[in-house]
Amino acid sequence: MTDDRPPSEPPSMPDPVGPARQDASASQDEPGLEARLKRLEEILARMESGDVALEDALRLFEEGVAHVRRAERILAETELRVEELLSDGTTSALDFDEP
Repeated sequence: MTDDRPPSEPPSMPDPVGPARQDASASQDEPGLEARLKRLEEILARMESGDVALEDALRLFEEGVAHVRRAERILAETELRVEELLSDGTTSALDFDEP
């Protein structure tokens, strides 16, 4: 895949750190796990190319960290849901924002 944008302009994608999942419609607006992993691969390839200015590399690194953190949260939420399914055979909406 070729990218016609100048090296200083990263590909656009929705904010990697979207709002906490409050309802089903909010989670549909932010990238899912697969989209985040794909973007992380793109970031890694770009940074490994060696053609990235320091400022751009830092920006890409920050974006990557945000994607990793959200992906970890998605996986943790999924794991909790699977555990819930296996424990009693039912599902319910879980609020992950409560302390």
